[in-house]
Amino acid sequence: MNTMLRKSVLGIAGLAFTGGVFAGPIAAHAAEPVHSTKPVAVSVQGAQSKIDLNDEQLANAKAIIAATKKAGLPERAAVISIATSLQESKLENLGHLGDKNDHDSLGLFQQRPSSGWGTPEQITDPEYSTLAFLKGLKQVDGWQDMPLTEAAQTVQVSAYPDAYAQWEQQAADIVAHHWNS
Repeated sequence: MNTMLRKSVLGIAGLAFTGGVFAGPIAAHAAEPVHSTKPVAVSVQGAQSKIDLNDEQLANAKAIIAATKKAGLPERAAVISIATSLQESKLENLGHLGDKNDHDSLGLFQQRPSSGWGTPEQITDPEYSTLAFLKGLKQVDGWQDMPLTEAAQTVQVSAYPDAYAQWEQQAADIVAHHWNS
């Protein structure tokens, strides 16, 4: 029995080696890297959502990236910011929504003037609202290494604390594609 088990293990190892020898060169040529950017997602949690972005939404994502760079923060901060905005507004710079408005929430991050985030004019300015969000993020000890949803929730204090996680992959993809452009 011991000999039979040993032969089986060696046989499987041999197949794996042979597969690697033949598939390795093929795979190496098939996957030409488009970006040499390191991954910015720490660990994507749960099922992911994705939406197609129109020109305005993409411009808002780029504004978030620019503000993150202006603040001197790394790509991870932009990923957290974009995922937060995807959850809060789908990257739309929302003004007052009348009866559909959540309290007095405005802008990309649905920040509230009554909670001290700034004036309505300020928090509907993508750069200002991003810098305000990032100021809150920088006050979270260890935000760089914590799950995205925990970092975002600590800043936003949402009624749906786990909702941010679903946007991490799309946010990471957006940042990877536009960080160096």
